[in-house]
Amino acid sequence: MFRKTLCIAVFVTLPAFADTQTRTVEDEHGTLNPLDTGFGKVMSNIDKGQTDMMTCATGYYITKSGRHAPARKLFEACAAAGYTGAMTWMSQLENNGLGGDYNPDAAADWDRRAAMAGDPVGKFNYGLDLIRGHGVARDKAEGRRLVDEAAQEGLAIAKRLQIADYDLDEVTPDADNWRYAPAF
Repeated sequence: MFRKTLCIAVFVTLPAFADTQTRTVEDEHGTLNPLDTGFGKVMSNIDKGQTDMMTCATGYYITKSGRHAPARKLFEACAAAGYTGAMTWMSQLENNGLGGDYNPDAAADWDRRAAMAGDPVGKFNYGLDLIRGHGVARDKAEGRRLVDEAAQEGLAIAKRLQIADYDLDEVTPDADNWRYAPAF
């Protein structure tokens, strides 16, 4: 009986003991058990204003895990630091209402920023926005010009759209047509 009680007591207290052993503690002598990997480390980097390639790339996994609010925080910081991939991810979040309201105007603006920074994916996406008039005034000629630039820079999906004579159904599932229909 004593043995059984002891085993239960040890088993029940192990998680609490383990938690105290891995908790990060900062004091005047430095940091005990610093976060050195994982989601916590990435968000700690963002909180400290550290935006490096690996930190920014981790936003993809944060988004795919469904944690859209922290992904937005990460991508906004990385976009401000000039990472164009973060700009296109912000567009995706805005365009799908992930971690915030659906906002096609903000999505198009993120695409525009990535395009102006020279990113081929940004050029392609902003070109689509312009061709559709989604989140921005419709300008088919400018949209095609941007798609052509992205294709010239080697973006395969842009080349595919050119070959399809700019038929948007080639690159967008018809299930999304409701989203791109004129608002009036």
